[in-house]
Amino acid sequence: MNEDFFILMGVLLAAVLLATPIATLVLTLRQRRLSARVAKLEEALEAALAGPGPAPVEAPRAEPLPQPERPPADMIEAVGPWARVGRAAASPSPEAPDPRETALSEPGLPGPASGDLPPPDRARPEGPGRIAALSLWLRSNWAFTLSAVSLALAGIFFVQYGIEQGLLPPALRVAAAIGFGGSLVAAGEWIRRRGGDGEEAPALLLPSTFSAAGLVSIYGGIVAGRLLYGLYGPELTLVGLVATTLGAVLLGWRHGPFLAAMGLVGAGAAPFLVAGGQGATAALYPYYLLVAFLGLAVDAFRLWRWVSVLALVIGTGGAFLMYLGGAGQGGWALTLGALVLLAVVVPGRAPVPEHAAPAPSERLTAVLLARGADAGPRLSVPVRLALGMVAAASFALWYTVEGFWSFGTLAALSVGLVVLSLRAPGIGDLALLPAAAFLLRLWTDLWMASQFTGLALGSRPPETSPPATVTALLALAAVMSVAFAGRAFGSVRRPLALGAVLTAPVAAALLEFRWASGLVLGSLPWALHVMAVAALMTWFAVRWSRLEDRRPMAWAILSALASVSLALFLLLDAAALTLALAVLVVAAAWLDRRLRLVEMGWFLQAGVAAISYRLVVDPGLVWARFAPALPMLAAFAGAIAAVVGARRLLPPERRLERAVAESAAAAWAALLVNVLLTRRFPLIDPVESVNTHWFLTLQALPWLVVAGAQLWRIGAGGRIDLLRRIVAAAAFALALMPLGLAVTTANPLGAGLRGEILGLPILDTLLLAYALPGALFLLGARHLPGLGRLRGALAALGGAFLLLWAVLEIRRLWHGPRIDAPGVLQGELYSYTVALLAGGAILLWQAVRLRSELLRRLAMAVLALTVAKVFLWDAAGLSGLVRVLSFFCLGLVLAGMAWLNTMVRRAMAGDQGRS
Repeated sequence: MNEDFFILMGVLLAAVLLATPIATLVLTLRQRRLSARVAKLEEALEAALAGPGPAPVEAPRAEPLPQPERPPADMIEAVGPWARVGRAAASPSPEAPDPRETALSEPGLPGPASGDLPPPDRARPEGPGRIAALSLWLRSNWAFTLSAVSLALAGIFFVQYGIEQGLLPPALRVAAAIGFGGSLVAAGEWIRRRGGDGEEAPALLLPSTFSAAGLVSIYGGIVAGRLLYGLYGPELTLVGLVATTLGAVLLGWRHGPFLAAMGLVGAGAAPFLVAGGQGATAALYPYYLLVAFLGLAVDAFRLWRWVSVLALVIGTGGAFLMYLGGAGQGGWALTLGALVLLAVVVPGRAPVPEHAAPAPSERLTAVLLARGADAGPRLSVPVRLALGMVAAASFALWYTVEGFWSFGTLAALSVGLVVLSLRAPGIGDLALLPAAAFLLRLWTDLWMASQFTGLALGSRPPETSPPATVTALLALAAVMSVAFAGRAFGSVRRPLALGAVLTAPVAAALLEFRWASGLVLGSLPWALHVMAVAALMTWFAVRWSRLEDRRPMAWAILSALASVSLALFLLLDAAALTLALAVLVVAAAWLDRRLRLVEMGWFLQAGVAAISYRLVVDPGLVWARFAPALPMLAAFAGAIAAVVGARRLLPPERRLERAVAESAAAAWAALLVNVLLTRRFPLIDPVESVNTHWFLTLQALPWLVVAGAQLWRIGAGGRIDLLRRIVAAAAFALALMPLGLAVTTANPLGAGLRGEILGLPILDTLLLAYALPGALFLLGARHLPGLGRLRGALAALGGAFLLLWAVLEIRRLWHGPRIDAPGVLQGELYSYTVALLAGGAILLWQAVRLRSELLRRLAMAVLALTVAKVFLWDAAGLSGLVRVLSFFCLGLVLAGMAWLNTMVRRAMAGDQGRS
């Protein structure tokens, strides 16, 4: 008995709490009406007491103002419920209204014509940003927001309280929640009819507050009846939710954005508040689709725009939380696809989308080309909504969904967007985003790839067929390529054509290098898959050959050639791919000559880089040194011949590409010489030979030739010369590293057994290791252009290498192949002296011939060094007639050279005087 009494008292208390604000509002409205009537009566009474006055002059009747035409839906500026507050806050003075507003509001004054109004997409209202306006609106209307939340929670908590206490049967609990919500909606509608709705109405935002709370309570009651009590099946639940959603659309249309926003937030939170976080089920995926449709449908007609964003955020976020709660990834993937469909179709208010241009790729290209200037029309609001939802769905399908649910949904989403964009150029290129996510998933899905690779030919049971996983994935990529090719017309022809020629070939390459499809299916079956892709690209090229724009056809041809190269790589050895890339380089040059397409030059540079990687790294120089001679020569010679042929095929205006081809030919030829030289020393241990003086110099010589060839070609100016200098500097740096090791750690004077000198005296490895680089340095300093201040340094470096060679060669003549023994022999000292005298004489002779003061001084410095050596070093080991003969000969030589030096100096002085 007491329990029933308390229940009755609770119900009465709830009724009082609900009726109190309504009654207060009714009394307030009536009091305002009475006050207004009393004020009018007082004015009339004062006018009557003042007596009759002059007859009022009839004001001229104002002509009706022309009504401006309504702009299209995608050009109307997005306005939120706080926009009016933001504009009011931005006004400098409320006492000084805008004269344009006065003209439009006061009768009898002329207003601006519709043609004088600024365009909707260029005239933006001045005021605070959206975040600041939202903050200002919340500060002004926080009480209404909290009231709506409190009333909505009252309905939700009523159901929850009934569950906890068992007060009412489940059916009555659900009916009470729905009835409570209906009462709030009815109260809001009654208040709206008598006091209006909005910030300027007498009732302010109370109608929206009550109606929004009522909608949340109705949503919560319907969801509770299905999830908590199982009172009805999913069909009746869907009917109830659809009916509530349609009612919410009508209410949002009548009341404004505040009701729509509160209804969306409450509908999104209702399942969590009712079920307490335990109701994650796949049945709620359609529910959140309805919530998103609610906001999009209202906003499609009222054009607030921010409501559409809120609807998509709540719909996507609620479905994602269901997925995290274990509702299943299949429903999550389908929900993402359905949300994209809603974001594309609903804002345009048409079953067939007709989004106006520009497309995102067009806008991006215009912005990049404008470089700060006016980039033309911006993306329309429906296009921006679709772009944001497609990007979010593509990311979610790549990152959160696994297996074929991810691949299949991304492919279906891409093809579906192609179909939806047939009459909507503004969204024509959005299908590329799911395709890019598809390819990224192929690269990052390591678990699925490892599971597939585990079924290789040697790992699965005998006589079992291979899985069809990669066949299905490649088929999905091919379907997307065909869809892109079919939609490649109009303003998005090039982006979609590029997507068509990249999607399937890139998928094939990823499935080979990331999934090792050749090991599972076998080389020949998988190569046939790739050849099918090449045939598809060839069909694209034939189909686009009739277009005036030749670039799509050229891209398709390149893609077909790349696919053929990949198939050859699967069937042949390591050298085949290098040759295939070389063929691609020649094909790119030929296409550039025929079609004058700058993209072909870019592809040629990329192909040169790829071939360089294969020749140096993978399979690289190690493979080239130990592989059979014929494949190695085919790879290097074919690559060199390809770039030489490409250089001849390139049109004259492709100066940079021609320079790249020349540099590549020189570098690869140097590598080939390097490989051939190292392969000609079979008697040396291949492991120890890498640390010898001769091997290190062999590694450096080709790069010296490359550097010299690049400097010799300097003279074209601009980027060409800069490229040649960069290549020359890089080659010279690569040469200095092994040369430095040959002079220091690998020097025969201290290298031990590894420093043994090979060959006959003079014609030995010392000549190769030190004399040859020194001669190249001197020749370069003499003849190469563009050295500037580095010319003298290069000549000094060459002289130092020749001097080192002479010293080591003399020691080799006295000590044999091993010159690391301690001490210096007596005859060795004489040889050094004779060599110094001979060197000084040669320098003096060159000074006479070239009239070079620098060489003359250098010659005298060598002679001074010789004298110092004889007196400070040689004299200590001489005695008797040998000492007499040595100093006698030295004196004669020095006297003759001193006389010759004086004559040279006078001759050079005479030449300077005559000049």
